[in-house]
This record gives sequence, C-alpha cells and structure tokens, in this order.
Amino acid sequence: MKVSVRVELGEGAVNVASGLPVLDHLVGELARTARMQLTLEVAPDAVAQAVAVAGHALGEGIAPLLRASGVAGRGFAWLPADEALAGAVLEVSERPLVASNVDFSGQRVGGLGGDVVSRFLKELAGGAGLNIHIRVLEGKDPQNVLGAIFKALGAAIGQACRTPEGGEP
Repeated sequence: MKVSVRVELGEGAVNVASGLPVLDHLVGELARTARMQLTLEVAPDAVAQAVAVAGHALGEGIAPLLRASGVAGRGFAWLPADEALAGAVLEVSERPLVASNVDFSGQRVGGLGGDVVSRFLKELAGGAGLNIHIRVLEGKDPQNVLGAIFKALGAAIGQACRTPEGGEP
C-alpha cells in the first residue's frame, strides 16, 4: 500500500486522502486543532489496512516534531463537538499505548467501525511513540464523540510539539 505524509508546524493547508471520507474529515480536524500543515495520502485498499497505514504514517510524521529540542513532549486538551466533550492527555513514551473509556463496539460512523477507529489511534501512538489517554465526559452521537476525540487529540499533539510557555520542557 502506498502512503505519503508531510507534517509541519504552523497553520495552513490540510490535505487528507485515505479513500475514507469520515477518516479524512477526522484527521483534518486533528491537524487543524494541532495547528499543523498536513498532507496525508493513502492509496486505498482494504478499509482496515488503509486506516492502520494512515495512523502509523501520521504518527511517524509527527514523531520528529515531538522529539525536537526544547519542545514539551507532552500535552492535554478538552474540546467539544456539539453535545460531545472529550479530553486527550499524552506524552512521548518508549512504550506507546492508548487507554480510553470509549467503547464503540458494534457502532459504525460514516462506514467506519469502532474497532477501526481504535486501530487508527493505536497505530498513531505506535508510529509517534506516544502514551495517549482519551476520556469522553459527554456525548451520545458517535460522530460528535469522534469529532471531539480527534479535536482534543490534535490540540494535545500540537501542545506537545511546541516549546512550553516559560521555555522549560
């Protein structure tokens, strides 16, 4: 499967083409709230494989920004999407993982199963070398819950990739 990724700090163009419109939208939200310019293109194949490849490639693209000299290497954020409210807390780690209180078993959003979203997040954590914790406080509509998760995760990643106020990581 062919994949291409380019990630830079700074607001600007976001172009995500995975062949899965809902994933493209969610990753776009993540990039915009992280205040990153992103180009991510995945030649579509099987849905699960495309999602895994996209998550891992995005993580590998973000990894150098997370490890640059003087950056925080950790971040947190709480953001809404309509009635949903989600938080993300993360830090660079030699043992990447995703811990979450979200269960999308049996639910589909825009053609994506919850297990596929979970796989994307795990691949992102593995590719970037991140310990990620996701918590959802409110939300009934799965689409809004996913929107809140990806926005909070993006904001936390953006924070982790920048020098903290006061200059001390």
